[in-house]
Amino acid sequence: MKNWKRAVIAGSVGTATMLLLKGKRPAAVLVGGVGLAVLASEYPDQFVRIREELPSYVRTGARFLDLAMKIGSKIGELAEKRAAQAFEELGEY
Repeated sequence: MKNWKRAVIAGSVGTATMLLLKGKRPAAVLVGGVGLAVLASEYPDQFVRIREELPSYVRTGARFLDLAMKIGSKIGELAEKRAAQAFEELGEY
């Protein structure tokens, strides 16, 4: 990879990070996209493979998110029951 491409990629990643931290998400996505496009132009075969495997990544992420939501709702139910029990114990005194 040529030095100017490395500089563009590194600069866009740094700039996108700073913009993201400042809360300017649209600009961060735009600048990050420029760096990603330069990286894709250097390694087109790897990006084709990633694009082909993207649906499996999305399915795995969706399963993980579903599991996290189930765990979160179970924790919420348990906390609610615990609070109700504590309230009932206070009423006994």
